[in-house]
Amino acid sequence: MAAVTMAVNSAASLWGPYKEIWQTVESVIWRRLPEAVHLLDLALKKHKPDFISLFKNPAKNVQHREKVKKASIEGITIQGQQGTRLLPEQLISEAFILSDLFDIGELAAVELLLAGEHQLPRFPGLTRGLVAILLYWDGKRCIANSLHSLVQSRQGKTWTLELSSELVSMTTRFTDELMEQGLTQKVLCLINQISLNNEFEKLQTARGLGNASHRKGVSDLIKECRQSLADCLFAWACQTPLNKDDTLYLISHMECVTLEADGTLETVNLALLMALLYCFDISFLEHVTEDREELIHQLPLLTERQYVTAIHCKLQNSQPWKLAGLQAVVRLAWALALRGISQLPDTTALTEFTEADELIANMAIGQNAFLFLTDAVVRAEVFHKDEFYIRRIHSLITDFLTLMPMKVKQLRNRADEDARIIHMSLQMGTEPPSTLRRDLEHLMLLIGELYQKDPFKLELALEYWCPSEPFQTTTMIGSFSGLTRHRPPQRQVVLSKFVRQMGDMLPPSLYLPYLKMLRGLANGPHCAHYCFSLLKVNGSSHVENIQVVGGNPVSWEHFFHSLMLYHEHLRRDIPSTDTIQYRHMPLRGITQREMDGLIAFLELTGTIIKWSENARLALCEHPQWTPVVVMLGLTQCSIPPVLKAEILKTLAAFGKSPEIAASLWQSLEYTQILQTVRTPSQRQDTGIEVELNEIESRSEEYPLTRAFCYLISTLVESSFPTNLGAGLRPPGFDPYLQFLRDSVFLRFPTRAYRRAAEKWEVAEVVLGVFYKLLRDYEPRPEDFTDQMVELQGELVVAYKSPGYNLMFHLLNDSPLLGLCLSLLEEGVKLLDTYAPFPGKKHLEKAVEYSLGLLELALQKENQFMDWLRESHSSVIATSLEQLLQGINPRTKKADHVVNIARYLIHVNTNPDLAFESAKILCYISRYPNIQVKLVGDFTQDQTVSETLMSGFVDCLDNEGSEEMILAETGIVSEKKGTLVKHNTQIHILSLLINSLDLKAPNLAFYLLGYELRKPVNATNLQDPGVLGCPRTCLHSILNILEKGTEGRNGPLAVKESPHLAELCYQVIYQLCAYSDTSGPTMRYLRTSQDFLFSQLQHLPFAVKGRGGFEVCSSLLSCDLTFTLAGHEISALNQMSWLMKTAGIELRVTSLNRQRSHTQRLLHLLLDDVPLRSYSVDAEGSLEEETRNITGFLHFDTASKVRRKILSILDSVDFRQESPEELHLDFFDRAQIEQVISNCEHKNQQGQTVCNVKLLHRVLIAEVNALQGMAAIGQRPLLMEEINTILQHVVERNKLRECLHAKRHMLESWRHLVEIILAACPLDLIQEEDRQLVIRDLLHELHDKILKEEAAQELMPVVAGAVFTLTAHLSQAVRGEQKQALSTHSQHVTILDGSTTSAGEVSAGFASIGDSSLHIILRKLLDFILTTGGGFQRVRAHLYGALLYYLQISQKPDEPDTLETGQKTMWERLTAPEDEFTKLQNDNMDIIESYGESLMEVVCRDACDGHEIGRMLALAVMDRIVAIDQHNQWLYFLINTGYLKALTDSLTQDDATLQSMLSPKPPLLKALFLYESKMAFLTRVAKVQVGALELLTAGAIVHLSQCQVYDHRPETDSHSMFCIRDPSGFIPAPVERYHQILLPALRLCQVILTSSIGQNQLAEGQVLQFLIAHSDPIQAILRCQQVTAGSLQELALLTGIISKAALPDVLNGIELQGNSGTLMEFQGHIGRFQRQCLGLLSRFSGSDRLREVKKQQEGTQVGRVSKKDEMELAMQQICANVVKYCQTLLIQSSPGSQHTICLFTPSLAEGTSREGSRQDTQLPMVPYWRLPSLGVILFLLKQSTNDFFSCYENHRQSVTKYQNLQHLPPDEIKELCQALVSVGVDKISAAQRQVLARRRLVQQINHRAELLSLYCFIVETCLFILWRHLEYYFLYFTPTDSHVSLDILSASYRGRRYHDSYCLETNPDSRRLILSQVHQHDIEQLQIDAVASFGESLQKKLLDIETVYCKVRSQHLFIQALVRRIRGLVRMKKT
Repeated sequence: MAAVTMAVNSAASLWGPYKEIWQTVESVIWRRLPEAVHLLDLALKKHKPDFISLFKNPAKNVQHREKVKKASIEGITIQGQQGTRLLPEQLISEAFILSDLFDIGELAAVELLLAGEHQLPRFPGLTRGLVAILLYWDGKRCIANSLHSLVQSRQGKTWTLELSSELVSMTTRFTDELMEQGLTQKVLCLINQISLNNEFEKLQTARGLGNASHRKGVSDLIKECRQSLADCLFAWACQTPLNKDDTLYLISHMECVTLEADGTLETVNLALLMALLYCFDISFLEHVTEDREELIHQLPLLTERQYVTAIHCKLQNSQPWKLAGLQAVVRLAWALALRGISQLPDTTALTEFTEADELIANMAIGQNAFLFLTDAVVRAEVFHKDEFYIRRIHSLITDFLTLMPMKVKQLRNRADEDARIIHMSLQMGTEPPSTLRRDLEHLMLLIGELYQKDPFKLELALEYWCPSEPFQTTTMIGSFSGLTRHRPPQRQVVLSKFVRQMGDMLPPSLYLPYLKMLRGLANGPHCAHYCFSLLKVNGSSHVENIQVVGGNPVSWEHFFHSLMLYHEHLRRDIPSTDTIQYRHMPLRGITQREMDGLIAFLELTGTIIKWSENARLALCEHPQWTPVVVMLGLTQCSIPPVLKAEILKTLAAFGKSPEIAASLWQSLEYTQILQTVRTPSQRQDTGIEVELNEIESRSEEYPLTRAFCYLISTLVESSFPTNLGAGLRPPGFDPYLQFLRDSVFLRFPTRAYRRAAEKWEVAEVVLGVFYKLLRDYEPRPEDFTDQMVELQGELVVAYKSPGYNLMFHLLNDSPLLGLCLSLLEEGVKLLDTYAPFPGKKHLEKAVEYSLGLLELALQKENQFMDWLRESHSSVIATSLEQLLQGINPRTKKADHVVNIARYLIHVNTNPDLAFESAKILCYISRYPNIQVKLVGDFTQDQTVSETLMSGFVDCLDNEGSEEMILAETGIVSEKKGTLVKHNTQIHILSLLINSLDLKAPNLAFYLLGYELRKPVNATNLQDPGVLGCPRTCLHSILNILEKGTEGRNGPLAVKESPHLAELCYQVIYQLCAYSDTSGPTMRYLRTSQDFLFSQLQHLPFAVKGRGGFEVCSSLLSCDLTFTLAGHEISALNQMSWLMKTAGIELRVTSLNRQRSHTQRLLHLLLDDVPLRSYSVDAEGSLEEETRNITGFLHFDTASKVRRKILSILDSVDFRQESPEELHLDFFDRAQIEQVISNCEHKNQQGQTVCNVKLLHRVLIAEVNALQGMAAIGQRPLLMEEINTILQHVVERNKLRECLHAKRHMLESWRHLVEIILAACPLDLIQEEDRQLVIRDLLHELHDKILKEEAAQELMPVVAGAVFTLTAHLSQAVRGEQKQALSTHSQHVTILDGSTTSAGEVSAGFASIGDSSLHIILRKLLDFILTTGGGFQRVRAHLYGALLYYLQISQKPDEPDTLETGQKTMWERLTAPEDEFTKLQNDNMDIIESYGESLMEVVCRDACDGHEIGRMLALAVMDRIVAIDQHNQWLYFLINTGYLKALTDSLTQDDATLQSMLSPKPPLLKALFLYESKMAFLTRVAKVQVGALELLTAGAIVHLSQCQVYDHRPETDSHSMFCIRDPSGFIPAPVERYHQILLPALRLCQVILTSSIGQNQLAEGQVLQFLIAHSDPIQAILRCQQVTAGSLQELALLTGIISKAALPDVLNGIELQGNSGTLMEFQGHIGRFQRQCLGLLSRFSGSDRLREVKKQQEGTQVGRVSKKDEMELAMQQICANVVKYCQTLLIQSSPGSQHTICLFTPSLAEGTSREGSRQDTQLPMVPYWRLPSLGVILFLLKQSTNDFFSCYENHRQSVTKYQNLQHLPPDEIKELCQALVSVGVDKISAAQRQVLARRRLVQQINHRAELLSLYCFIVETCLFILWRHLEYYFLYFTPTDSHVSLDILSASYRGRRYHDSYCLETNPDSRRLILSQVHQHDIEQLQIDAVASFGESLQKKLLDIETVYCKVRSQHLFIQALVRRIRGLVRMKKT
């Protein structure tokens, strides 16, 4: 048991649990997460003891001490870890120090140190001990903050947090229990115990303090602990008053309180004082209506007499407190509480106390309560930061004024009396008595001080103003406007009376306090208006002199009259500048008292006119007062700089109105406050420059300079003068800028300052002017050329705009830039001390402006440089990012950017500076050359590198950042801070994204923790702290994204800061997608984080705004609508990046065979059964891993859920509402559209959007250009219309961004789906499930896109996805069918032809059934029709999908086992329709049901438009025509003329195709399109109707006219026409020629075959085609080079010649009686015949060709290897030639008697070849010589032998195919390698089987084809041999025999001339050839025939018939011919 109790909590029990409590409390109370309420309940029950014992530490323990001592030897147990852990001695000694330091248990100290060690990466530069100290105090802070938040959420009387009643009652109950246990006493004890100084002393002694940052951290934590504890009591007292004992404890505590050094109360004591004041507060009862009784019941003041007694005694009789003023305040509050009670009914029981109220009030006033409140309370720094502090003091003062009016009257009387005494003393010249009271003065000053600041815009001072008349103006808006219409409440009447009466007969001593009070009460738009009215009413008609009685001194009349008198008086005193020096002017005329009064009134005026524009205009336009003129006049008089400064500040307030500002500029120029015009006669400078250099510098105070800068700053913002000073000097702002730059800014560091803070005030105000000037500057071309202006008759160069000047100085190494950078360096050094110093706020602001200037310069420099280059100006400028790389003169290093980046470290204390710094770094990071230098600068010093890294990480880690829903105008500073922090994070992520696009080394790799000195892919990413790995931005990003993933609602960032989350996901994606970082990143995400699974399980993210509420644009403000649109865009982009990353992960894990990872993700995305529920603990993770992985789909309909991949798709709303049309009254709509399009640019994401700022500028310039009164009158309306236009453009931009996001999302979704289907191992998704998933996806996609309101912009992506899905569906279904067929074919073989049919193997077509397939087809066709006339590219995808779909019904390749022919014709005809045919017919029915609309669309696309669209449309038509049994589509094509158009276009393509044959062709699109067209025409020609229509349309005639076929490239391998393109994509010209010629030859062949009934027409046209292109055709027939291509050409050409180049054909051609043409045609035919016969001797297997065959073993081309292809082509050529010979023989005569002789009577060639010698080179047969019969005999023998070897191979392949399962792996691998040359090892066994089966089917079918050719050649050769032998043996008479040859000749002479069948046109030549045949030749022929046609050959021939011809060919044909030949041979013999 002891071991168990002594286990150590690695999260530190004094820190970890408290941190969790705080996170829970925060998420419930402040983030309003509903699911966390239950967790809070559990946490409060669990940690109740911690709240009760509050800050109590575990006590020291001897046993534990011993245990820890031995931990270095025995080790120590850690909770949740197995075994024990040895602790180093160092840690043990530190633990004991820590234990003694904080008086905590030894184990707790060890825990803290272990936690500190674990947290070290978050605190670079600290040790674990120092971190442990931070954690100790952080734990205390968390518990204190949690308690504070719980108390704040209580139900009570002051506020409500609008939480659920269940939660409020839970926290109220819990805190009540704590209070019963003595919470107040504990809190007060702790506040007394914990003292910052004491704690620091202890830490100092124990060396527990680190660097400045650590000290700051510890002190902040300690302060926050004390503050939170005090705030607990304050919040409690606000909601529920403390009970008697607690209140007395609190009073006792207050007795001992002292003041801080600055005379204010410490923040903790201020909170406790406020708590006490709220205990005495009963003013809320006036406002409460509901549950009033309940609240009164809770108020001990009213219900407990003992409470009142005890408190009253304590306060009335107590000893003096340490702070009498504090005692006075409490007494005053008590007195007012008693007075309040006395006003309530039913309080007679307390009369004895309530009557003492006056007495206690007197005591309070006597102790200077008002003075103390002013100095110690209201002036405290934090006072105005708490709304409830302000409200309580407000109610205290107003209660005093309303409840004790007599007391106020006494104070006034006393003040009047004292004023008389003072007056008398002054007259008598004596000192006034010291006993005079100044209570009323203090009260007035308190009121002024209280309302002077109003950060919450409460305008509480409105209670002091009671409108004297009903006031109805347009300015009166807001919550108090209702006060004017009803009778004001009594309280308000009393207060306003107080303000008025105090001003009547005002004694001089109260003049200043009264003005200060009015200044406070005038703070606010409505208050200022009332105050202005009061001062206006106070003035009588006219007062001659200030001393005259009757004029109220507090009035505008009096004040401005006085100013005028001063001006008059002092102006006379101004001597001429020539006679006396300016700096020694006598300062007489205004006394100090007068000056104080003037300053006070000026301040009051400034406040009023700052808030009230009406007051501003009314005063300015007053004809008598002319305040601006008088004030400017006074500034030229001899008055102290302080007064001048105040005047300038007041003028600045006037300058807030643009119309006043414009005239003020002119007045400034006129009065020459800054001397801008120097006259030659003037000896001496005047104006503010002299004041600065002579007076202010000497007195070391600069109020005037600061005021002047402030005035310029205000005026610059209101109205900028372009022609300032025109006429007297070159117009422009330059003199002012020069003064500000050279005299003020550049000299500010070297001046002396009496008040240190003023140095930074000067810097702040002057930099503020520069910032505004540069912010409003846009570079324009005219800035870069010198503009000339006329000045007093001369032309002078005009001044440039101030923005240009500033840019010029910032883009040069100027003093201005140098000082800005120096200021940044000094600023960061001062901030790094973390110590307070004078002027810190102003320094921060100055630094912010400096950073802002640099950022603006970077932003505008590109445009500036562009204009500068274009202007060819001599001005030199260097880009700022280069200048920032310069050497710092102080440190001699290039550390400017490092200094800027160091501001990121201060993100928590100065978020604005960090934000500016991040913006600058983001700009600089876009330049690749700068990045490399920056990485060097950032990393050269280890300390700097770590510091900067921690700065970036702190910015990203910042939990205080939040994305605002509404960009409200009055954002509270706290909220503004969170927004700034959020924007800083955005910029840092943008910096990372920019950098990742650049080459290494870059900033992103440094910040994300990748290797910079080794290759990036060698990085080994680790969790922070592991192997010394620091915490990097990558850890921060993952941290942002993983928060909330363990709960049900998914990542918090997705909802709370969507844009931030989007960028985080983008960074992760980029890291995974970039090749170098991909490996390390994905490994880390997979192993350490399980990132993708934990993120993907929360998809889809809620797209509609926060909390998923729908947007209703009519109800919500436009800002909110846009923000929600922004939410939607961000959510879509988040999912896009995440899915892209998931796609990469699936691909990588599949390639690396990490099956479990792939499978887990696939389950998550594709399952339609619910995943395990989310559990709070992580126990289910193991169960997840070991899940049953049998299949995805369990048909348990009850528990079906929607597949995640479909849910993700659901989150895209396919609708997109477009903004309404613009309706404009003034602007021209067309022109506005033109302007909008001119303002469009591409944003960072690459979307085209309109630049709204630029558009705004253009439109405003347009309005400003209008002249005349009418334009001025209509200006407001024009401005309103401009607003409408801008609003419309913003909506339009949002629409584009939204559509872009949706497209991005759909593309990523498609990408993921494609990877799942294409890249993941097939066996991970069962075939059936695969089809179901694809079906579901297709149905969903179609349903969404086919809705009417679907956005057309999304069609392309959807069409692409449909294409891919259909392709995979086709593949899956065909794969399934092939499997079924192969199993079936095996059944057939095994069962020896039993009745099993393919139909019985699978129940329906594909697993998903026919109906699903039909639905998919219908939706696909609907989609095609939906696209209408446009969107041809979209249709291209859909045509592709349709082709894949139609492929499903194509029968797969079956092996030709030569057995199928055993069925009879009848069996084949009556066989049931197989599934493929059925599906095909169903498909055709569906297609036909769409009628001509579909036909029209497809045909139109085939004839016109984009090339790819046309090709695919042609392919679709090809496929449909192939399955269209009724030829409807064909008839449509014919009838509408589309077919004619296609054939006609062949001639038009000719020229383009000719260009394709040049060595470097243009794009090959035309070639591919031509191939598609020819393929389609070939398909049409296969149908008889189509063939005839093509003949009629003249397709062949068009081909004859094309000249491209004549441009045959040379085929010599060294010629340029055979050189391949290096990329391998563009084929060589020869191959391109093949691509052009072969389709034409195929078309001719198909037409010849199909045109039954019109045979002669077809043959005639084809013959003309051959003759038209005779040159290339003869070149082909010569066949110089034997290549696969040339053999293919030959095969096709010989096939055509064998059908068309026949003498008979000439009969059909009408040659217009031209005998010359006839002879030419006959000549061509004869030449074709000779060349064809010549081919026989080449291809009947000479040794050379055998060698070619051997060499051509090679890779796969398409489906068959090169060798197979060539072999097949050669046999095809031989078959075609022998077929040609056979046709010629048959056409010459039916019998042998009159046959023509094609071969000479010699078998010599055949016999000599049989002993084929390799070295003999047989000569080619010259074309004039007839080949011998030996060629035929040799071909016969060779084909016979080849037949049997091929037959044997075929049989073996069939056996392998049937026993594929049992083949050895090596053999399967070998088969696969024929199809896939590389990577066979990586293919799964199942896929290898598929590939092997495919290869075997190819082999079987190839050999079956060869067998049929061999058989045909054998049969035809036998026929030719028989005819010739019969002729030679029976009918031929040799020349040397005695019989004359006349008989033979006569038979030929008798025929028509053109009927001659001889090979030569002249029959005499025939005689010539045969005349060389002698008797001995015939005899030799007989001998050879007997020898050659022996028994073995005959047996072989008969065997062929046995094994093959029975089923395939003409049965018994060979047998008959063999018998006849045998008879001929024998007959002659005998």
